[in-house]
Amino acid sequence: MNADGQSFLFWANITIMDKDSTEESVGMEKTRKKSDNRIDYGVILPVFLLCLIGAASLYVALTHDPSNPSVGRILGFQALWYVLGIAAIVIIMHIKSKWLWKLTPYIYGIGLVVMLALVKFYDPAMEASTGSKNWFRFGSFTLQPSELMKIAFIMMLALVVTRHNVNNRERTLKSDGLLIAKMLAVTIPVLVLITLQNDFGTMLVFLAIFGGVFLMSGISWRIVIPVIAAFVLIGGGTIFLVTTDTGRELLYNTGIFKEYQFARIDSWLDPFHDTQGQSFQLAYALMAIGSGGMFGKGFNVSDVYVPVRESDMIFSVIGENFGFVGSAFVILLYFILIYRMIRICFDTNNEFYAYLATGIIMMILFHVFENIGANIGLLPLTGIPLPFISQGGSALLSNMIGIGLILSMRYQAETAPKTL
Repeated sequence: MNADGQSFLFWANITIMDKDSTEESVGMEKTRKKSDNRIDYGVILPVFLLCLIGAASLYVALTHDPSNPSVGRILGFQALWYVLGIAAIVIIMHIKSKWLWKLTPYIYGIGLVVMLALVKFYDPAMEASTGSKNWFRFGSFTLQPSELMKIAFIMMLALVVTRHNVNNRERTLKSDGLLIAKMLAVTIPVLVLITLQNDFGTMLVFLAIFGGVFLMSGISWRIVIPVIAAFVLIGGGTIFLVTTDTGRELLYNTGIFKEYQFARIDSWLDPFHDTQGQSFQLAYALMAIGSGGMFGKGFNVSDVYVPVRESDMIFSVIGENFGFVGSAFVILLYFILIYRMIRICFDTNNEFYAYLATGIIMMILFHVFENIGANIGLLPLTGIPLPFISQGGSALLSNMIGIGLILSMRYQAETAPKTL
């Protein structure tokens, strides 16, 4: 073969190789873009910003609190929890719904066993300071199982409702009654264990989760409306009892309410009635938020001392440092996050995932509403942390797992099992 022929074959081979390489690159690029499209950055961005705000606010709270000498150690632990939370999100995103479906009963059962163990092996120091028996202690490390139990409870409720609806396509009052019985069978053991731990705030979170899934489960409004009316009556009756001497005596003698809970209610009704005693925390939190004005005093400023502001009262740090504008921005981030989660919930064709999303949305929404409401005096203090911002590894990990489950809905893009 002459030189021209060899040259032609050489360039032909190169052209073919380039073509194959280009097609392979295009295929890889399409796969990458497809994978990227399955990741909802509209959920990731607000969570990322909230975590940044949380880290900054925690730094301010700790550096200006004389009772926290080991600021670096606490911030290090919180950073470790952030890393564990991110890892949990990545792992959960890659778990298929069929595996979540199969693992849910075991996760729920293990959660109940751990919660039961907590009744006996709780941390006495935390019980003395908080009045609740909801902490394990391992040296300097503490864990609050009820936070992780929220996820197990949501998963179990979603499984029960999905399985019932798949097997009972024709809805009747009888089938709806059976579904309510199944949901209560899952809920009552958790509430009993929470009651034994004297953690009223966490009990409210579980009730909010139950209420959200209950409303979305397709139960007839002929049942839903009377149930809502009953809860309104119970709520109104409880408010009447806690605001009257006779009612308080009844609640105290029956063991439903404790002294510290009545103190919190008194502080809620009149935050400035005992500013050097029971209402000190709330009164000074309100002063800190109010002193921030429109734009705040600037980062790392703390002229108003608020006890334990790194956890339940972290919103007072945001209000003092960044004012009304900064506080409104934080609330806006939560609204964006909730909106994006609702969008994913409606976009999915997976009934199991839809109920999971409902429970997670209710969990985060109730935490935000209760924590911020308590900080501004709208609601009584219940010891509920602000998602992604307050100090606390157990709550942060629970919220991150919830975000991982939300992201997995779009990432997996598959249909839930119709039967077990």
